[in-house]
Amino acid sequence: MNGATTTAGLRAYNRVRLLRAVHDCGATRTRSKLTQDLALARGTASVLVSGLVDDRLLHEEPSAEHGRGRPTQVPGPHPEGPLALAVDVREDSWEVAACELGGRATVLDVRRHDGTPEGALGPLGEVLRRQLGRLGSRVIGVGVAVAGPVRDGGLVDVAHLRWRSVDVPALLGLGTAIPGGPRVGNDTAFAALAEARRGRLRGIGVGLHIHVDFDLGGVLVVDGRPLEGAGGMGAEFGHMPLTGGEAPCMCGAYGCWGLEVGANALLRHMGLAYGGGQGRDDARRILAAADSGAETGSGPKRDATGGSESGQAPISDDRPDGGAALRAVATNARALGRGLAALVNAHDPAVVTLSGLGVDLYDRALPTLMESFGRGLMTIRGERPPVIAPSALGRRGPLVGAMESVFDMFLTVPGVESWHGGG
Repeated sequence: MNGATTTAGLRAYNRVRLLRAVHDCGATRTRSKLTQDLALARGTASVLVSGLVDDRLLHEEPSAEHGRGRPTQVPGPHPEGPLALAVDVREDSWEVAACELGGRATVLDVRRHDGTPEGALGPLGEVLRRQLGRLGSRVIGVGVAVAGPVRDGGLVDVAHLRWRSVDVPALLGLGTAIPGGPRVGNDTAFAALAEARRGRLRGIGVGLHIHVDFDLGGVLVVDGRPLEGAGGMGAEFGHMPLTGGEAPCMCGAYGCWGLEVGANALLRHMGLAYGGGQGRDDARRILAAADSGAETGSGPKRDATGGSESGQAPISDDRPDGGAALRAVATNARALGRGLAALVNAHDPAVVTLSGLGVDLYDRALPTLMESFGRGLMTIRGERPPVIAPSALGRRGPLVGAMESVFDMFLTVPGVESWHGGG
């Protein structure tokens, strides 16, 4: 129910409904289809679209497919319309994109960082301030995905980087350029939000999303919303003791599932240095070696600083032993399957989606993953197990989810009414 009691209130409500529909469908539906979906009168829809075009919120283009007569129009983002700046801060790099209504993203900058809060967030803040100056009032907000739990409006802990209560908004230094400041969220929760809006969890009542990078996180998704917990820190399935391990985790717990799945686990199985957000390229080489079955030798082991045991720089071009790489991938997939079974037994999701490195494990070791998963299921779960599927968004989930968090704030009556026409 919209609660509108006046003609102006109903018009404002319907403007938001129309903009939301355009955004959610990726700006692919015709005006007539949107009119039908929203149960609007044709004249009402025409007036609404005209007003949104005048306000530089929408722009119409002829449909690529049409029959006789006047071409059908497809409402989409205005070339001077609202933009969300979306950021994905990984443990070793970050990426910034400008996202239009409808979800199309243009990557603006990608950089590696040194793993320290100042080294990661200081340069990122400079880039964001520069983009805010360039794009001006078109920017409706900034969404920032980070690889760790988030609390109290932007305090972040990233265990593998030894970040503790890092004040992300303060280090970005955006000041009052963005009303309310940046929207900082956990990367897994944002990836799950993206999957629910634009991926395989769309329309699913109860789903489970797992995002794998250096380690992994997971979150339950109910009716399209990730359940992030009372303090906003619920997307931490990777810190549950699901696989029977006893090793200490840098989060402070023991036996965390995330110690067994992800790039760090691949590196550890191959005898390579891991942790501190380092080793992504080595992990990719392990995956490539598992694909090819190469037997060319793994090269010298590295110490924690990235040097070899002889004190020289590592030979980065050496491909890991193919057999060892296959075993490392299989071990990862086995641990992933076992943990998924435990979560399915607990939560009874209809669909389980995997993003990030989870897609690589799914593609390369599906039989191993599914065998381990099946062995861990209760008999009643095994009779009708949930679908396990790779994310439709691949590695883009956290960035897309950061965008969605900004448009969720904007696509409200107060948000749209605050728009002053861009340009």
